[in-house]
Amino acid sequence: MKPSSVFSQWTAHTFHVLLLVAICELTGCLSRPSLNKQTFTFSAPPLSTTNVTISDRVLGIRNLQIARPFDGRSLVYRTGEFSYERDPYAEFLDSPAEGLIAPVCGWLRRNGDFSAVVEAGSALKPDTQVEISVSQLFGDFRQTRHPAAILTIRFVFFDAPNGVPAKVILQQEYSRSIPLSAPTAAALMEAWNQALVEIMAEVSSALRHSGIGDQGVNFHRNTQHNQEPANR
Repeated sequence: MKPSSVFSQWTAHTFHVLLLVAICELTGCLSRPSLNKQTFTFSAPPLSTTNVTISDRVLGIRNLQIARPFDGRSLVYRTGEFSYERDPYAEFLDSPAEGLIAPVCGWLRRNGDFSAVVEAGSALKPDTQVEISVSQLFGDFRQTRHPAAILTIRFVFFDAPNGVPAKVILQQEYSRSIPLSAPTAAALMEAWNQALVEIMAEVSSALRHSGIGDQGVNFHRNTQHNQEPANR
């Protein structure tokens, strides 16, 4: 075999090895001690305030939807401008929609924004409803040295005096990009939880700014500036 041929084969082999390593860093992205499958779930956001109910309204979760391709159980990584990868060794314990509903309800329930928060099918009839949609839920590994957790959620709150959505009270989209502390699936999940804490704090602030306090009697204070709150 000619030396040039041997050199060409060695160069090609080296290139494929380096390419495989690059793909592992970019799509597997994660330093993983073993190939055992890992499972994760969202945690309930911690509250720094006391549990004081400031509204007598009952909130109903109309639906919580997650856009494709982020609605599956496998964790999703963005590897390029138009490319995404699913991690076969890291997934949510339940679907991400099922995993998100509990902490979101818990935050709204325990933070005092509503006297009760119920899901569809509850015997308790809500007088306020919300639609929640997640448009982005992925690990951003386009810059391998600066990976981040991306979470974007849109909330639409409706006044529902007869249990039927009517006037829109508040609609807003919230987005967070949280740097990862390490290139691991566990760090990605931790960053998503941090993003959820920050987003829910903003949601709560927006609701109160809209006038959800004062026992709910002045819920539309932002559009009725001359109306004085009752029962203060």
